[in-house]
This record gives sequence, C-alpha cells and structure tokens, in this order.
Amino acid sequence: MKKMMRKKEEGIPWIMLLVDLGAAYIMTVLILFLLAFLLFKLSLSKHTLGVMITVTYVLTCFLAGRLAGKQMQRKRFMWGAIMGGAYFIVLFMISIIAGQPMTEVAISLFTTLILCVGGGMMGGMLS
Repeated sequence: MKKMMRKKEEGIPWIMLLVDLGAAYIMTVLILFLLAFLLFKLSLSKHTLGVMITVTYVLTCFLAGRLAGKQMQRKRFMWGAIMGGAYFIVLFMISIIAGQPMTEVAISLFTTLILCVGGGMMGGMLS
C-alpha cells in the first residue's frame, strides 16, 4: 500500500502545471490590456509596441517557470523550460487559429521560441 501511495505522490501534477500556464496567460491578457491603453493614450510607435510585447512574453514565461519550479522542487530549470515551451505552443496555435499569415508567424517563430523557453528556464532556476 505504501508503494502505491509513494507512486502517486511522485507523479507529475499536471493540473497544477496547467494552472500555472493559465496564470501566465491571465498575466499576458492583463499586460496586453495595459499596452492597448498606453497605445491609445500615448500613440506608441510600432517598434516600441513590438518590444513591449516581447517583454510581455519573457515576463509571463518567467512567471510560469517560477511557479512550476516552486511546485516541482527538482529539475526546476527543466520544468521552467517546459512551461516556456508550452506557453509558446499555445501562442503559436492561437496565431494560426486567428488567421495570421504564415509568413509573419515564421519570421519571428524561432526568436519567440527561444525567448519563451529561456524566460521559463530562468524563472525555474530562480524559483
């Protein structure tokens, strides 16, 4: 009986990881609303807006990686990187579903992947 209990405790808490990913996307939505407000009030340039969106990706992946690292306790950098990768996959799927042209998606694909995984990994390491 103890072995069965131990196996259950050692499993990956998928629900908590999904909650962490959800928290990252909630943070993304809040920051994007703030950016939309700033764009409306300050007439930000396209370049400035692009930089702010990139910073949003990194910060939210950092948050997801940090939350996952705190929960997993071992191999935190790996779980942070996984969270960053999961964030990127969802972001990529949303871009495709929203009908964004593949040429635009492909241009920043690799850079966004590296930023998301790196941000998540950093969050996991610093958790």
